[in-house]
Amino acid sequence: MTAVAQRQRTNDGRPGDSDDAETAGTDDSGADEPLSKGEIFEVLRNQRRRYVLQFLKQDDRPVELGDLAQQIAAWEYDTTLEGVTPEQRKRVYTTLQQTHLPKMNTTGILSFDSDQGVIESTDRTRDISVYLEIVPGREFAWRELYLSLGAISCALVAALWLEIYPLTYLSNLSWAAIIAATFTLTAVSHIYYERNMRLGHGDQPPELSYGVEK
Repeated sequence: MTAVAQRQRTNDGRPGDSDDAETAGTDDSGADEPLSKGEIFEVLRNQRRRYVLQFLKQDDRPVELGDLAQQIAAWEYDTTLEGVTPEQRKRVYTTLQQTHLPKMNTTGILSFDSDQGVIESTDRTRDISVYLEIVPGREFAWRELYLSLGAISCALVAALWLEIYPLTYLSNLSWAAIIAATFTLTAVSHIYYERNMRLGHGDQPPELSYGVEK
């Protein structure tokens, strides 16, 4: 990877440069304050932003926006760096520059210099994978599931109290065991699911393609 310190590039009229420079360069006065889980979730609920963090996690060096866009496009389109088309790279590049990187810069999750097109890790970049479990775009509604199980359990208890047939076919102890087993299995599934959704787990993104000697 070309050392970014030796490449001082000026604004070349890329889409969104003038708008993002003001946004990304804003000094966050609350940078030393810990982010709430809600704030971090709001930033990282998007898959492309998770890919950005994954890139920085695997290669903890300053990176140029073009290199980052090339790698993320390769991940998203399941191809090699050489297989990324100019249109695919431009699409990723533009959204990173105009939306995702400024948002992550504002929260201090990374440092984005929009003038030079350089992204760097911060302490929050390294810390975020420790205390935050990343939720995919289509999050499974665990809260709704637990609420439904609770409502069903209450209804079942009421039906047993009223001795409604055929629920009385099983003893109260048997129904209690069924309810307890259901909640336990659900909790175990929830734990397993969330552990596998931690940042850096799963099949994607794979190891970095950029900079790998062949």
